Amino acid sequence: MPDRSAPRRPTAVVLGAGATGLFAATALAEFADVTLVERDRLPEGPRPRRGVPQALHAHLLWSGGVTAFDELLPGVVDDAVARGARLVHIMGDMVSRAPNEVWFRRFTATRHRNLVCSRPLLDHVLATRVLADPRVSLREDTTALGLDGTAAAVTGLRVRSGGDEETLRADLVVDASGRGSRTPRWLTRLGLPAVAEREVNAGVRYATRLYRAPGRTTETGFPLVNVQPNPAKAPGRAGIVVPVEDGRWIVTLSGSRGGEPTGDADEFVEFALGLDDPVIGSLLSDAEPLGGVVTSRSTANQRRYYEKMQTWPDGFVVLGDAVAGYNPVYGHGLSVAAQCALALRDTLRSHGLTAPGTARRVQRAAARPVGAAWDLAVGQDIFYPGASDVPPTAAEKLLARYVDRCVETAAGNPRALGALLDVMSLSEPPTRLFSADMLWPMLVGPRRPRLPAAPLSAEERKSTRS
Repeated sequence: MPDRSAPRRPTAVVLGAGATGLFAATALAEFADVTLVERDRLPEGPRPRRGVPQALHAHLLWSGGVTAFDELLPGVVDDAVARGARLVHIMGDMVSRAPNEVWFRRFTATRHRNLVCSRPLLDHVLATRVLADPRVSLREDTTALGLDGTAAAVTGLRVRSGGDEETLRADLVVDASGRGSRTPRWLTRLGLPAVAEREVNAGVRYATRLYRAPGRTTETGFPLVNVQPNPAKAPGRAGIVVPVEDGRWIVTLSGSRGGEPTGDADEFVEFALGLDDPVIGSLLSDAEPLGGVVTSRSTANQRRYYEKMQTWPDGFVVLGDAVAGYNPVYGHGLSVAAQCALALRDTLRSHGLTAPGTARRVQRAAARPVGAAWDLAVGQDIFYPGASDVPPTAAEKLLARYVDRCVETAAGNPRALGALLDVMSLSEPPTRLFSADMLWPMLVGPRRPRLPAAPLSAEERKSTRS
């Protein structure tokens, strides 16, 4: 009788069960049986874990990320909202001051929404959905030791679990391990040249504290309040208030070299009052803190240009923060993670998981969302003293001045604001800033003058009082 057995289904191994790894796993499950390798144990509920030290700080998911989330995992945004997350209208539900010290008017004509919640809640919702897929399995308490294969092709991942070492054979290995990725060393051990890297480090330190949402703010849907740093006035100090689930505010303060916040709880509100605009400090003056202050310094913009390497092994891909990590103040890491996974999925649909050259195509496709977020972050941070060994080029200075004009125009014009948010949300390429929606309002001038103060309504201010 003829052999009617089904063809072998390809296998994939994903290193890291953070957001990037979960997205990669769900993208790969369409084509392969997927094993997620995680050195920690995932919490059973929405709680922080050791492998995501930045989880307690404020996080925003821009609308480009919201769209990518729902394309990869239909309904997952609704799942998060059902658990207490909010879809926040930009700028209607936000009070935001730009780096050039312009307050945005709270226009409601744009289509953009941010998903707002604590990072532990978001990670739990993602993990619950992805790990429910029978094509995805999880190996916890497992440490990656290195790649197996040659400079031409990676064939597996060497791991250690307990005291035992083994090689997990795979048709595709994906590094989604984040900023601490060891891929540069692993590739040189296979005989490949060192990858080109760049770092732009503004020396930013973050300090975060949880507060009980004051007064009636939970009932009234209090807006996000965001005071961004001005790179032209170093040290750049900033702060954000993010109302999240369970009647809490996540308040994150930041400062670049010479102006960093400390972990001293007694200095937290004082630092907020010392921002260029004291609105955040005034909101916290009578708020009840829930615990101490958590700090972090892992904020440099770091990029590895894997897509530019002359040779690249089949069977291996690097995604998310393992390619590029950004200053968290811009809120792009989660959106890039999801968009990288979409690039992976779409490339595999076009070329097949095991086809020669597919891994290189994926790496180049993933470089597009990585590059868009990188340009936005570096375009600001490179102007801080000591941020880079290479000073800003004339082109970077010219572009920064143009973006400042775009921001000032968008702050007073809803049409221009839509164009700006298309780019800031990673929904459209930077060329959108040169469209008629931006240029025409810029040339004829903003419709309204600059706002003199944070556009909080009298009712919103009143709701913060008990």
